[in-house]
Amino acid sequence: MAGKNVFYAQSGGVTAVINATACGVIEAARANRRFGKVYAGHNGIIGALREELIDTSKESKKAIAGLRHTPSGAFGSCRYKLASVADNRAQYERLLEVFKAHDIGYFFYNGGGDSQDTANKVAAFSQEVGYPITCIGIPKTVDNDLPITDCCPGFGSVAKYVAVSTFEAGLDVASMAESSTRVFVLEVMGRHAGWIAAAAGLAKDTKDSPPHIILFPEIAFDEAAFLSRVKAVVDKVGYCVVVASEGTHYADGRFLADGGTTDAFGHTQLGGVAPSLVDMIKRAHGYKCHWSVADYLQRAARHIASKTDVEQAYAVGRAAVEFAAAGKNAVLPVIVREKSKPYKWSIGEAPLSRVANVERKMPRSFITRDGYGITAKAYEYLSPLIQGEDYPPYKDGVPAYVRLKNELVKKKLPAFDA
Repeated sequence: MAGKNVFYAQSGGVTAVINATACGVIEAARANRRFGKVYAGHNGIIGALREELIDTSKESKKAIAGLRHTPSGAFGSCRYKLASVADNRAQYERLLEVFKAHDIGYFFYNGGGDSQDTANKVAAFSQEVGYPITCIGIPKTVDNDLPITDCCPGFGSVAKYVAVSTFEAGLDVASMAESSTRVFVLEVMGRHAGWIAAAAGLAKDTKDSPPHIILFPEIAFDEAAFLSRVKAVVDKVGYCVVVASEGTHYADGRFLADGGTTDAFGHTQLGGVAPSLVDMIKRAHGYKCHWSVADYLQRAARHIASKTDVEQAYAVGRAAVEFAAAGKNAVLPVIVREKSKPYKWSIGEAPLSRVANVERKMPRSFITRDGYGITAKAYEYLSPLIQGEDYPPYKDGVPAYVRLKNELVKKKLPAFDA
């Protein structure tokens, strides 16, 4: 007889490999009689609140296996943060009502620090009211800013994309610099932590090759020093490639590209660092410049995913199910680096309470003294994470990604305004 059903949900910004984690969860749960059906939240935790549960048992074994090479969030994700129990107890009561109605005994939440906070709150509330739900967090974030885990599934593939894009764009600029573009600025994600920007440094294969300048959120931006460095690089090399984190900010904390709005988590909406920098450069030096924003491209690029990242994303999904089967609760699987050369990793665990809402920034030792590049120590850390290729199957020249049926189960409860 099958056991309690599973609720799995994806949260926050999706990645090139979050579906590989979903694949790991579903395949592991299907193989263990302790678990019943796996329901996926339609658009994350919102799906649980609205009782919009996707029945993954309607999907074939082949379709679920195809998730491993399909980017984005197959079930829909969300940016939705539960309030505290004191501020909105009704949300938590609703979650448990839905779980009870559909015989759900396991909750797997796949996301970043805010998502682990949600999983931790649900675990605590369920214990408080006497309807225990096994809550396991699963790490995911392109920003690589979760504590304890050596790296975050999703980051390695973004890092690979940014490194390759910087390398290729750098060659383009170099070939045109004599009579055209002198400066190229690439804006990448990273609100408070510069891990993605740092990954561009993996493209640097000689002293004078791109990226020539990396701007990190961990280092306060100095406009005069920046403009001086740009001119020095152009004078010496003939062109300059800049990679800037979206979270680049002045010494007083002001972002170069504060959009003036916030998202559902209360985070400042960013975007526009690259054109801001280009305007500065044009005014100061008159160079012809081009800029680009990697945006969704960097996190959706499954065609150039890191094999290491894919393997780790799948592994944490399977490990989450194994943790639940072993009776563990309010924990999440993490990546443990056992060795850098050659790279060797394993799966460990951490309590949700130590991961929830904690943001890990880059160590100062990973950034060069001048603040514009990465050190050998950073290279040693970053390089293994982008190793290997795991190409998806192709059909008619484009990747053959999976599209699921996503059939919803019949609702049993009154509507709820999430």
